[in-house]
Amino acid sequence: MEQHLMLDVPGGLKVEARLGLTENARGGLVICHPHPLYGGDMENPVVVRVAEVGSESGLLTLRFNFRGVGRSTGSHAHGQGEQDDLKAVMSALRSYVPDGRPLGVAGYSFGAWIAARAAGSAIPMAALCLIAPPLSMLDFGPFGGSDLDILLVAGTRDPYCPQRDLAALAEQLPTACVDTVEGADHFFFGKLFPLGETIRGWARRWARG
Repeated sequence: MEQHLMLDVPGGLKVEARLGLTENARGGLVICHPHPLYGGDMENPVVVRVAEVGSESGLLTLRFNFRGVGRSTGSHAHGQGEQDDLKAVMSALRSYVPDGRPLGVAGYSFGAWIAARAAGSAIPMAALCLIAPPLSMLDFGPFGGSDLDILLVAGTRDPYCPQRDLAALAEQLPTACVDTVEGADHFFFGKLFPLGETIRGWARRWARG
């Protein structure tokens, strides 16, 4: 069951979100959607599947629309403003999660870029999942959070996340685990189940309860 929220973001903006409630939650998980300028939103099938698996794993989940998407106010801010959106959403989720329980962030495509850029900043998180990071299009570069439980996952047929680039990114992250979904493209058509099982394993590692 999800609860609809409108959350405040610095600058007077509001972002639309859906909070998945779970009794005795083991932790919390925020999910970031793909690129807003190409139809990405929190109803994306990958985002919804990650939220489902997170809930089944005993996590409070919070998926949301970046600024300018759906009922979220404002306009696309080329990544910088979207990091502010994520920080505000993380802060909101913390108020729902029991004290001492960890928070994680999962980002898909453009959402993975935002999550990576925010890692190691003022956002307190225990785990990070980058799903199909578009390494051939966006500069992920060095980013913080080397102590996080990190999962990098992509399809073997994803032209935006070449396997060699994924392996190179993993080499920069000593705590990262790399997984691939055989035969999946960037959109995981027909491959949502195996993707979900990979996410489930990651969630259960860092949110043991």
